[in-house]
This record gives sequence, structure tokens and C-alpha cells, in this order.
Amino acid sequence: MRRLFYREAKQPMSTIEERVKKIVVEQLGVKEDDVTATASFVDDLGADSLDTVELVMALEEEFECEIPDEEAEKITTVQQAVDYIKAHVKA
Repeated sequence: MRRLFYREAKQPMSTIEERVKKIVVEQLGVKEDDVTATASFVDDLGADSLDTVELVMALEEEFECEIPDEEAEKITTVQQAVDYIKAHVKA
């Protein structure tokens, strides 16, 4: 029973970090292990400008929000994406 309770408690904990990481892996086709908080989309994960636009669009869709272009340009790492979502999206 404890195990089931733990799972139930953990299941909704699909955290913002986990969701952002999943999107980065899917959009950029990189290994999950490479997607660290400090990973730069361009320098570390090999994204080009089109990749970053598609990544922002995927984040907007996942979190049902709009990220203005001037804000999107400032999001260059996984942690910055997580921080932006936490600050602008109601969980």
C-alpha cells in the first residue's frame, strides 16, 4: 500500500523541470542525459535558430502560454526556460 500511495503522490509531480526536459529532448533530438539545467540550447545541445523557435513554440503549447519574442530571445538554457515557465504560468 505504501508503494501505491507513493506512486499516487509522485504521479502528478510531472514537474515543470521534467516537462521542459522532455520537450528539449523531443525537439532537439538529444539524449536525456545531455539536457542539464545549465545546458545551452545552441552551444551545448546544437540547436540552430529554427530549432530554438520550434522549442519555444513547443513550450508555449505544453504550458498553454505565450512567450513574447523579446522574452524568448533571453531563454538560452534549460534553467532559463524552467524559470520563465515557473514565473509566468500558473501550475
